[in-house]
Amino acid sequence: MFGYINANPEALDSQARERYAAYYCGLCRALCKRYGQVSRAVLSYDMTFLCVLLSSLYEPDESVLMGRCAPRPVHKRPRVVNEASAYAADMNVLLAYHKCLDDKRDEGGLKGSAWELLLRGAYQKVQRRHPDKCDRVAGYLKEISDLERSYDTSTDAAANLTGTLLGEIFIWKQDQWETPLRVMGEAVGRFIYFMDAYEDIREDSKKHRYNPLLSLWERDDFETLCREGFMMMISECVRVYDALPLIKDAAILENILFGGVWRRYVNVSEKRGKDNPAA
Repeated sequence: MFGYINANPEALDSQARERYAAYYCGLCRALCKRYGQVSRAVLSYDMTFLCVLLSSLYEPDESVLMGRCAPRPVHKRPRVVNEASAYAADMNVLLAYHKCLDDKRDEGGLKGSAWELLLRGAYQKVQRRHPDKCDRVAGYLKEISDLERSYDTSTDAAANLTGTLLGEIFIWKQDQWETPLRVMGEAVGRFIYFMDAYEDIREDSKKHRYNPLLSLWERDDFETLCREGFMMMISECVRVYDALPLIKDAAILENILFGGVWRRYVNVSEKRGKDNPAA
């Protein structure tokens, strides 16, 4: 579920690229500070996007700290730290924990169980900080799981629930921005769900696993239908984005929405062979 809402660093100038990296490192620091070293392993580009979005919209007081990390210990790097990064860290753990539970149910084995155990304490802290949000997210995920296990043939039902879930995650405060952020999160959630299905379609078809795109898989226009659907979802994000008073770090947000989100799609599409689902 993670990693689709990413930037295209090559298309950013050096200043914006460093700023985006500082948000990413700041989220990593917030995860470690709030939930311990192990939580850094679930650091998400999707939640980095949320951090940049909320920071741009609300412009909370921030600190830019310099520090080293284990993967890059030689040089100190800037880290953007603010209230939005703390919230994004909470939501990162919430989603990662439920992803581990989902993997544990679907695949079994020691790996899923081990990660669920490692993140359990962190998730319990998130529950204490955001009890209502955790309850709602858990409810949506159960509905999604039930739909997938029943092999519901609708291409939209589970995606819409994923959208509702991400809409909940995107809402930081109960204020005038609640509705547009919810709408934006819903579009992002549907995009992520269908992109995940698009990426897994071949293997899911071979292994007879649930995938909402299976009914379209053998069609000659499969790639066209998927591409048009993805464009509609991102267009909804952009429509909301254009209506928000976002100036700070706008270059990063526009890079993600207009280019970065398509990188994974292009890679998968080119590898598979465009308009050739049998390839």
